[in-house]
Amino acid sequence: MHPYVPAVFPVSKFSSLERRSALALACVISLRLFGLFLVMPVFSLYARRMPDATPLLIGLALGVYGLGQVLLQIPLGLLSDRIGRKPAITLGLLVFAAGGLVAALSHTLAGIVLGRALQGMGAVAGAGTALAADLTREEHRGKTMGIIGVSIGVAFLLALVLGPPLEVVGGLSGLFAATSALALASLLLLWLAVPTPARPRAPAAAGLRQVLAMLRDGRLLVLNGSVFFLHLLLTASFVGLPLLLAERLRLPVGRHWELYLPAMTIAAFVMGACLHRMKELQQSLRIVAVCVAAIGLSLLGFALSGAHLALLGVAATVFFSAFNLLEAALPSLVSRLAPPALRGAAMGAYSTSQFVGAFVGGAVGGVALGRLGTEGVFLCAAALTVPWLPLVLAGARRIAGRSHPAVAADAQRA
Repeated sequence: MHPYVPAVFPVSKFSSLERRSALALACVISLRLFGLFLVMPVFSLYARRMPDATPLLIGLALGVYGLGQVLLQIPLGLLSDRIGRKPAITLGLLVFAAGGLVAALSHTLAGIVLGRALQGMGAVAGAGTALAADLTREEHRGKTMGIIGVSIGVAFLLALVLGPPLEVVGGLSGLFAATSALALASLLLLWLAVPTPARPRAPAAAGLRQVLAMLRDGRLLVLNGSVFFLHLLLTASFVGLPLLLAERLRLPVGRHWELYLPAMTIAAFVMGACLHRMKELQQSLRIVAVCVAAIGLSLLGFALSGAHLALLGVAATVFFSAFNLLEAALPSLVSRLAPPALRGAAMGAYSTSQFVGAFVGGAVGGVALGRLGTEGVFLCAAALTVPWLPLVLAGARRIAGRSHPAVAADAQRA
């Protein structure tokens, strides 16, 4: 029984504490990400107007956030294991807010790259997900991650709809300033609304040997590889998607929501219908494999849709349905496999892989845009699902138990 869930609560039901934790953390995480997502649907269009703009620099500016995350995600995850989740998350949110101000005050793309990199160094994703896992029992962890995933999907949807008109009002500087304000709002929610879990004993926070054993777990490597590819493809897609809508379909920026709103609404229903099927690890990996194939086909749909808005809408619906489902399911799988004493570090490694993917995706998207045009961005992205699918299929054969014996033994000895 989880130490924060009284025994009177039935195992099959969310406790009031778990419900409060899930909803409050969903608000904290989605507020911060809403600010981050605001930039995505308009950035590649407006970045081209800057004096130092090149396709590669546009892609790097969109993806360099992931490089900043890479530098500090595991250290902040380990720090959260030692000093507590909330203090570590607070530090990350303050750095993130500072990066937003740097980007807001910049008048060149190079300055925005610097601000985005600093934002990325506010690497709180691993610690935040570990906090969610700390506050819920294992049988409800998937449900908690689903609630957080839905909130992220709603934030993503609202950002795609509101980003273009807000850019018209405040410009890119206004959007970056908004990311800082929303990070500070997340900080207030964190301390006012999210319960504080008891810290583990300091020895249980584990050391380098235990962390290395966890990182060598082949099943966790499969999940980390999956989130790498997922965010690589997402970031690369948003190098090309705004340009595709504006230039090929002649759809004004203020009307891009006509594609995003129905696609994301359907995607939310798909995620809700499928998450309950992901209780068993083997079944979860089979669904992940289906999602990988769906993403590959949808990226081909983006590239081959021509001037047909309906075909593009179908491709977008498939893409965002698979993306949202994976975004909710993968961290839940990691939290179930990682030993409790190493959960922060495990989620840090997972988030590091996620943001390496975002950085590589921005770079790949920028290079493909410069050399192959908008369609080439999506064709290159679709080709990258070819190595991803065998990775997942191999993982389905490996993930059979709850935790790696060597890792669990190390955690017990720590």
